[in-house]
Amino acid sequence: MVLSSDIDLLNPPASLEKQKHKLKRLVQSPNSFFMDVKCTGCFSITTVFSHSQSVVLCGSCSTVLCTPTGGRARLTEGCSPAAQPPPAHVAMSSDGARWALFGGGIVLGAAAAAGAAYAATSAVLAAEQRGAASAAAQGALRPRTASPSRRGGAPRARAAPLSLAPDGMRQQPAAPGGRAPDGSPRVEWLAREDVDHDDAYYSGPSSSALPEHWQAFSAAAGAAGRGGSVSGGVPSFSRADTQVAGLATGQQQGEQLKPPLTLLPPVSPSQLPAPSGERGGPPGQPGQQQPSPRQPPPGSAAAAAQASSSAGAELLRATSAGHALSLAANMAGLSGGVGMGQLAASPLPQHVVVMPSSADKLADTGKAIEQAATMYDDYCRVITPENLLTEESEEVCAMLVECLEMRRKWLFKPRFTPEQRRHEQEAAVPLEVDPEPFSYRPLPASGHTYAMVDGVVRVWADGNQVPGGDLFALPGTMADFFTDMHRVLRYASLGPVKSFCHHRLMLLEQKFNLHVMLNADKEFLAQKSAPHRDFYNVRKVDTHIHHSACMHQKHLLRFIKSKLRKEPDELVIFRDGKWLTLREVFESLRMTGYDLNVDTLDMHADKNTFHRFDKFNLKYNPFGQSRLREIFIKQDNLIRGRFLAELTREVFTDLEASKYQHAEMRISIYGRKQVEWDILAAWVVANNLASNNVVWLIQIPRLYNVYRDQGIIENFAQMLENIFLPLFEVTVDPSSHPQLHCFLSQVVGFDMVDDESKPERRPTKHSPLPQDWCSKHNAAFSYYAYHIYANLYALNKLRESRGLNTFTFRPHAGEAGDIDHLVSALLLCENIAHGINLRKSPCLQYLFYMAQIGLCMSPLSNNSLFLDYHKNPFPAFFARGLSVSLSTDDPLQIHLTKEPLVEEYSVAAQVWKLSSTDLCEVARNGVLHSGFPHACKKHWVSGEYWRPGPEGNDIHKTNVPNLRMRFRYDTYQDEVRLLASGAVAHAAKAQLALSRE
Repeated sequence: MVLSSDIDLLNPPASLEKQKHKLKRLVQSPNSFFMDVKCTGCFSITTVFSHSQSVVLCGSCSTVLCTPTGGRARLTEGCSPAAQPPPAHVAMSSDGARWALFGGGIVLGAAAAAGAAYAATSAVLAAEQRGAASAAAQGALRPRTASPSRRGGAPRARAAPLSLAPDGMRQQPAAPGGRAPDGSPRVEWLAREDVDHDDAYYSGPSSSALPEHWQAFSAAAGAAGRGGSVSGGVPSFSRADTQVAGLATGQQQGEQLKPPLTLLPPVSPSQLPAPSGERGGPPGQPGQQQPSPRQPPPGSAAAAAQASSSAGAELLRATSAGHALSLAANMAGLSGGVGMGQLAASPLPQHVVVMPSSADKLADTGKAIEQAATMYDDYCRVITPENLLTEESEEVCAMLVECLEMRRKWLFKPRFTPEQRRHEQEAAVPLEVDPEPFSYRPLPASGHTYAMVDGVVRVWADGNQVPGGDLFALPGTMADFFTDMHRVLRYASLGPVKSFCHHRLMLLEQKFNLHVMLNADKEFLAQKSAPHRDFYNVRKVDTHIHHSACMHQKHLLRFIKSKLRKEPDELVIFRDGKWLTLREVFESLRMTGYDLNVDTLDMHADKNTFHRFDKFNLKYNPFGQSRLREIFIKQDNLIRGRFLAELTREVFTDLEASKYQHAEMRISIYGRKQVEWDILAAWVVANNLASNNVVWLIQIPRLYNVYRDQGIIENFAQMLENIFLPLFEVTVDPSSHPQLHCFLSQVVGFDMVDDESKPERRPTKHSPLPQDWCSKHNAAFSYYAYHIYANLYALNKLRESRGLNTFTFRPHAGEAGDIDHLVSALLLCENIAHGINLRKSPCLQYLFYMAQIGLCMSPLSNNSLFLDYHKNPFPAFFARGLSVSLSTDDPLQIHLTKEPLVEEYSVAAQVWKLSSTDLCEVARNGVLHSGFPHACKKHWVSGEYWRPGPEGNDIHKTNVPNLRMRFRYDTYQDEVRLLASGAVAHAAKAQLALSRE
């Protein structure tokens, strides 16, 4: 029995829906709308959002049209509103995010698509069952617009969906010039409405002061000002326009970025299928019987729903992605009834929408939308409004772009990018790339000649060493570098730059927090869908670990006891004019094997090492004795480093047993004499210290003043010659140092280490040349950095020409000391170790984010030396999107377990409450920061790991959901667009001012 007071939950009366809260309606829809307001002065029409949160001015005469009140905006007296009926539109970005517009509002995300499909198909099914499809479609589905009210003319529209666009559908062709279709609604939080389209911010002459790849934004900006698609106030553009070396790694020329917003045009009633009551075939073909709604055709959506009714749910399964608007049947333009048969006859999108069959579950719309949203590989994107950039902000953007261009100028770029090497096969481990790394393969000598000139090795093609005729010219001289460094320092100290960068960094952090709140469950479910992978069996690389401290304390103690028991009579050292065996050494210390324990070993950093780098270095001495350090932790000793080699192989065995843990061991070259290279290479090759889990880096201690005081060297140039001349010699003629030639094939980079907290004088362009630096005082960090970089630049160019591997420059920087260390790293380095001092400079932190410079951070090491753990900026850097990874630094002094890298992750996860997705993302960053071969990264991360966003990620290899990668990509592109638009506007205004003069 049907009572007069009963309400159809699928088709509630409009009056009842209007009385409900906007979140409790059948389909959630806001009460806001758009209206055309006529100006009292010039009588021009301006589209105004009913709940505008800012003052809206007339575009022609600047008359105030409305003012915000916190709710519905108050119209100026005399202005006449005319409500706009909301047309049938779906706003969709081609990266998969959807916005389904309803009669009077907007719903974002996958829930919109699911809710629209649910409400649309439910309404059609109900109309079929009642046998009054036409009346139901006209009364319940078509939006009804009433006359405008006195307070703004809100249209009275039903909360039924107007249109739907799923993931699989790409954007439809836009109007000429890239404009949205005529009559498209303006969404205040997606497209800025206070844009002056005649302003030079959007259109104006390009400036030759900007680089070409930034000038390309001028056209896109102008198009947006003339009606192009705008997201957050920034015009859309292609990736080719944003190709800036040193920005997001792997952005390739010519690739198209995903447009931030596209409005799909409404579909007219003539484009809809014919009513189901007509007899005939497909629309326009009379004479054929349409399938009955009770007996849907095989393969249709209704047939799929009918087949699954026994499971308690009706499935509407899509069979084609060609026509997304068929599922919702374009309710806005519907003039007659639409049967289920015609919905089935039209091609449908590739999605599955689960709709409970019982009336109670159908009424529970929120639960249905939530359930359907989990079926899409989509996320609830956080879109923030962007205010119109002021002239000050535009100038700041231009400064930041200039800084990024300076990095592009100085940074070494390999001849072949990963994209050009994509044809190379994957390799699970490095030894698959080179099975015999220490097998010498003769390479003929080249005819190059070389010599050090002003602290930098110059290379000539023949013996004619003509000044300025060297093959591999540097990007600039020492004076040019220090000039650029001081320019960046000057920009970083400006108040407007600090304010702008701080605001952007805080916004990035809050975006991440909102993303986690909205999408954490989806990320967790995505991780569950990846078989086999979890945090323990994704690749983790210790990107910052010193070889002499790569073992933990118990391991070293156990090794010392073993050698004292098995080889007590081995001659190990020459001290005080006599040769000593291992037993005699311990007897001189009045110690036996029984007395040894971790406490007497005394190598763990404690509170006494905080801000005392000198005491921390003393912790490298077992039992406080430098002679034991020489015996066990040095390779250049009486036993030729045999003990250290055996200990290293044991560490390698532990890493290989874990399989998924890798390390980049740093080993020292001091620059006291050139023969150091041959000694080190002979030790590595003779002991066969190669592993699938380890590659080598060379660290250069900044100890010129120590060697100068000892009389080993006379000036800074001699130290550079001892470090780099053997490398050029072995590159030109590998037969001169065959073991060094083999060893260099396993070296991936150079590091620069020492106590950064020591006071130093900042160098300038007037600093003396290396051959003139004879002072007893040590050179500054940036002085070291430039000369190591310059020699590596020339060396890499030479090795590339010979078909050999190259080296990256990855120094310790930003652990302590002045921020000019970080400026040098910004201009010269691929990535750095530590970087905690970025917290002191918002400008440099934002530039490191924009350049995506890797930060290999070691919070537990910082906790022992310079910064308490709870003050470490790692969680803030991670949330803001900086490319951070975790590393151990010195397990011997810092860590307590057999797996120090997992210990580092464990402590970070517990203290900072990192999720599994967070840990896997940090691990993925570590692999990308590392110097492991290109083929291995393809196997460990993705076949196209160099591409930004989800395209460069494979969840089955990294366990990082594509949702997280898409979020990182979208937020980064928003920042690139903001900087580009501001810099273009500033350049255009500057050019205009020059033309007027």
